[in-house]
Amino acid sequence: MRAAKIKASIHKTINAYKSKLSAYADEVFQQQPPIGGWSYSEVYSHIFDSSLLSLRALDHAAKSKGEDKPTALAVRLILLLGILPPGQFKVPKKLADRVKKTSKTEALDLILAFEEALDQNYPSVASATAHSKIKHPRLGYLNAKQWLRFIEIHLEHHLKQLERIEKSFRA
Repeated sequence: MRAAKIKASIHKTINAYKSKLSAYADEVFQQQPPIGGWSYSEVYSHIFDSSLLSLRALDHAAKSKGEDKPTALAVRLILLLGILPPGQFKVPKKLADRVKKTSKTEALDLILAFEEALDQNYPSVASATAHSKIKHPRLGYLNAKQWLRFIEIHLEHHLKQLERIEKSFRA
């Protein structure tokens, strides 16, 4: 998939997050869902904080500050198919420690910060070398284009998590 299509897809997904955010009642936003796990608030905190961190890695890779390491075959398959393997994954402790309950206003601020950072970092993707890679905590070494694709996949993954939370509140 071309970088421009990935960026457009990311913006479409961001709009879905914004739409969902405006629909959530304030009193439920920080509430733990009946199925357990993260609240809406914590999902927003995680996805947009980690996406900002991913953009930082993308920027370093694009500026050739990475290493020329191979990307694992399984990871290339994830990036090709555009989905994370089924099941729940334990977030690395370093990232889990960053997750917090936020207000809807703070969540929107995170979204807007991510959008701005995406638009600032995106132009460097086109000229980035495929050989400069920055290590992802679970997936290993990714170049700038792979980081962009990962961001797209990760955003979609957590959008599905929000839908599971919504269903649990309706049940």
